[in-house]
Amino acid sequence: MEKNKRNIAILGSTGSIGTQALDVIAKHPECFGVYALVAKNHVDLLIEQARKFLPEVVVIANPDQYTRLKEALSDLPIKVWTGDEAVEQVVREKDIDMVLAAMVGFAGLKPTISAIEAGKTIALANKETLVVAGELITALALQHRTPVLPVDSEHSAIFQCLNGEGNNRIDKLFLTASGGPFRTFSEEQLQHVTKAQALHHPNWSMGAKVTIDSSTLMNKGFEMIEAKWLFDVEPSRIEIVVHPQSIVHSMVQFEDASVIAQLGMPDMRVPIQYAFSYPERLVSDVPRLDLFKLACLTFEKPDTGKFRNLAFAYESIRRGGNMPCILNAANEVAVAAFLQEQIGYLQMSDVIEKTLQRASFVAAPSLDDYLQTDAEAKSIAAGFIH
Repeated sequence: MEKNKRNIAILGSTGSIGTQALDVIAKHPECFGVYALVAKNHVDLLIEQARKFLPEVVVIANPDQYTRLKEALSDLPIKVWTGDEAVEQVVREKDIDMVLAAMVGFAGLKPTISAIEAGKTIALANKETLVVAGELITALALQHRTPVLPVDSEHSAIFQCLNGEGNNRIDKLFLTASGGPFRTFSEEQLQHVTKAQALHHPNWSMGAKVTIDSSTLMNKGFEMIEAKWLFDVEPSRIEIVVHPQSIVHSMVQFEDASVIAQLGMPDMRVPIQYAFSYPERLVSDVPRLDLFKLACLTFEKPDTGKFRNLAFAYESIRRGGNMPCILNAANEVAVAAFLQEQIGYLQMSDVIEKTLQRASFVAAPSLDDYLQTDAEAKSIAAGFIH
């Protein structure tokens, strides 16, 4: 693959996905190069990454960290930029082949749009981009003929299951969920969940927000909305399956009743590397699946009575328009408040539900509508917290 070495821009290089992506790149320097590193605040780690991978450009979104970053890299021929506009600009650099969109939250939307408009292949790890503006993103990707390759383990699994299937009709998608650390908790127990408990995921290593979203099943609701747009499947044909072992990453059922699944050890480097190298597969040192060591694989229905966020996600995509954008904005505020210990675990769902009821509905939103919706919904949600 050396002849086709891909230059990659990593948006969110200091986060969980970004650091694991750099691990993949470090193991395959003949295949991948780092053209740009982008982070929001974690300047110390960004400096360390820049000195190791020597990208052309480093961007720190927070201008308060610019001087420190600039001085720390002054002995290297690396361009240092800052600000949100710089994030949107860097993905347009002509020598970039692929953009890993791994920024957390709504902040990932505009840079991803900018990369699509510039014709860059997108390795999509930012759930919120398709949750908030799936219709807009898919239309832009078609218009600019820009490939969007999924990095989430579940969507990567479906993508792999569909390889070679041509136009064979999908009957149903099964998105697997670990169920998080509170799968067996009663509602009484959920009322007393602490921040430390919620940040401890049984199977996956993820950032703080995604870990909380996983514990509330909001993550799975977002993934259902993503799957609708990525694979053109209606939500009624996307089923969430709780699979505590996280070995089956997702499944596709075809109209002949055949079900194809993708299995493997829970390690995000596998779907990251697959997106980077697609359509080829590269050697990986990820632990191999030993079927003989697996006692059993179990599957359960999710409890949307206890985990209401999943029900909110289905309802928001059923209503359409800007409702998923409201859902995402309210969730961002609620999760941040929980992480700051301003509200309890179950109160996150209360804040989201009230915001969905209060925020303005727009049936056919534009990008400006999404931006206004995000601001309005966040303000409403913050009001419920304070």
